[in-house]
Amino acid sequence: METLSPSAGLYNEDLAPARERNWGGFSIFNVWTSDVHSLWGYYLAASLFLLCGNFTNFILAIGLGSLVIFALMNLIGYAGERTGVPYPVLARASFGVWGANLAALVRAVVACFWYGAQTAAASGALVALLIRSSSLMQFHQGTRLLGHSGLEVICYVIIWALQLLIIQKGMETVRKFQDWAGPAVWVAMLILAIGLCVKAGGFSFSHGIPMNMLLEKTRDAGVSGEPGSFWALMAVGATWITYFAALYLNFCDFSRYAKNRDAVKKGNLWGLPVNLIAFSLVAGVTTIAAFKVYGEVLLHPEQISAKFDSWALALIAALTFAVATLGINVVANFVSASFDISNVFPRQISFKRGGYIAAAIALVLYPFAPWEGNAAHFVNAIGATMGPLLGIILVDYYLVAKGNINVAALYQEHGEYRYEGGWNINALASAALGSVFSTFLPNLTNLLPPWWNTYGWFFGVGIGGGTYLIMATLRPRTVTAPTSA
Repeated sequence: METLSPSAGLYNEDLAPARERNWGGFSIFNVWTSDVHSLWGYYLAASLFLLCGNFTNFILAIGLGSLVIFALMNLIGYAGERTGVPYPVLARASFGVWGANLAALVRAVVACFWYGAQTAAASGALVALLIRSSSLMQFHQGTRLLGHSGLEVICYVIIWALQLLIIQKGMETVRKFQDWAGPAVWVAMLILAIGLCVKAGGFSFSHGIPMNMLLEKTRDAGVSGEPGSFWALMAVGATWITYFAALYLNFCDFSRYAKNRDAVKKGNLWGLPVNLIAFSLVAGVTTIAAFKVYGEVLLHPEQISAKFDSWALALIAALTFAVATLGINVVANFVSASFDISNVFPRQISFKRGGYIAAAIALVLYPFAPWEGNAAHFVNAIGATMGPLLGIILVDYYLVAKGNINVAALYQEHGEYRYEGGWNINALASAALGSVFSTFLPNLTNLLPPWWNTYGWFFGVGIGGGTYLIMATLRPRTVTAPTSA
């Protein structure tokens, strides 16, 4: 797919439509194994399990939420497969050739936050392994640096640097890495679950965790009602869907390399509802078994592995989960931020340089650790910022443009997507209104009820997308016939 006379300020080789499309269903599937199989993914699943009250409720809430995720990923994935362009370039169709920079930077900032959170989780697994040594435990407890222990800082920097090596070779190396990392963590997860079930004396769907402990562990989740209540289950489903808010936007960064639409659908089917439910099931079983063995509610797998008597088992668990977390960071955060930042200054910043900038920002954020605290609250607060963007892009692509995108014009400063000086006022106004209700009012004021935070992303999608559809009807743009590309 070639572009016709691209403008220099809108084009570089990394942002160009994908020329090689050799990703089959397995590679798309492993986008999701890399994205889901992480320490943060496990932590969130285990946390949500507590809110469900029992295993049946957990599978029901996670299962229905996973079907919604599957449907949304197909919508954005098909757009990427058809056009062959990454997220910030696709956003030009709805936000304008320059307005898309705003949408790209919002996604890039979120990627930097998540990059730091995932790197911290991976380094935490390494710390949990190393402090089994008495001398390193002493160093860990006695040395402070940047608000963390000296050992935590060292491990964070090591994990941070390892990720830079993966991205240096480009997207094909990313694909090969995720094809290996995703399945590897399944092996470690199953070993962990089976080993704990054996120690617990068998497999059980009954968690036996007292209600007072459930209330203690879920008190900061912002959910009304006791664990297992209707509103708690609604919150579980909403948080699970919101967890993927970032990937809804930039899944086209990967689906653009797919062989065909069928590869996207098959990869999503096995990687999302099937894989998500199975992963969550294993996380729940592991949480139950760990409680029966140790008498504690352990939400982090590295907390469990730290209790292993065997150094070898602890080493395998720590390294596998660290590698898996590197996988999600590369897929969900490095790739997205690289394309997003490159889109703003395509002549000066390549895909690799964009990734380096994102990594540097995550390193600066580390002393402040904004990701520490309640998992559900962090996921919902971060995810809500992207709801309006998704609503606008999907409404524009499917309802306004009817799936007809002039790919060549996405790279032309004075082409079809120039709108008002390169900015689509309809999209900007809709995004602003959606953000007021999804992000600013619930997170910065007390004007809205506490439960609003849990559903902020949904309000953003609905208000942003709905407003855009109304404005596009009242202020339609002149559409030229799409050219072949």
